[in-house]
Amino acid sequence: MNIKNFHIPIIIIATVLTVVSNFGSNFEIIRYLSFLDFQRSGSYLEFLSFNQTYIVQNDWWRLLTPIFIHFSFSHLAFNALWIYILGSKIEILDGRILFLCLTIFTGIISNYIEYLWSGVSLFGGLSGVVYGLLGYCFLIELDSKKERYDLPPALYIFMIVWLLFGFLGVLEIFGFGSIANYAHLGGLISGLIFGMLVKNVGKTVI
Repeated sequence: MNIKNFHIPIIIIATVLTVVSNFGSNFEIIRYLSFLDFQRSGSYLEFLSFNQTYIVQNDWWRLLTPIFIHFSFSHLAFNALWIYILGSKIEILDGRILFLCLTIFTGIISNYIEYLWSGVSLFGGLSGVVYGLLGYCFLIELDSKKERYDLPPALYIFMIVWLLFGFLGVLEIFGFGSIANYAHLGGLISGLIFGMLVKNVGKTVI
């Protein structure tokens, strides 16, 4: 099967899993996608440890799959929109394989950073990947004489301000719910790192 792009399938998978899991409320489905495995005990979730989940059970797919969990329509729509916008630009200019590797790399790093700094919790979303894509585009454009991805500078400023508002708790005050701030930060940093690797090692255009 010849897949022309990867950003559309990623959006479709996230949408299907979000709908099937009833926006994260169906724990029987979510438990197979969460960063740590868990058991439900009444109204509580009892999470397994990192070693139990990954070393004992060998559930290594969980490093990535939280990116497909979304807890509201706005959460899904916002992330899907930016994956569509940024993903299409990166795939056209840099290749679909590079985009897929970038998505996997930033997804895993952002999930792990969120777990490392926030501890045991149920989190998810493509936001970390979105920040990773932005970090990558920003780094690549640093040496460019023109805006390679045709992204306005104000967009980078807006996303940084949004990140800061998240850490300051402003977004929760305005009803955006609990924000995986460290996943956003981890995504941004990993996107910058990926961009540096591409610049130093060279990129493959498919």
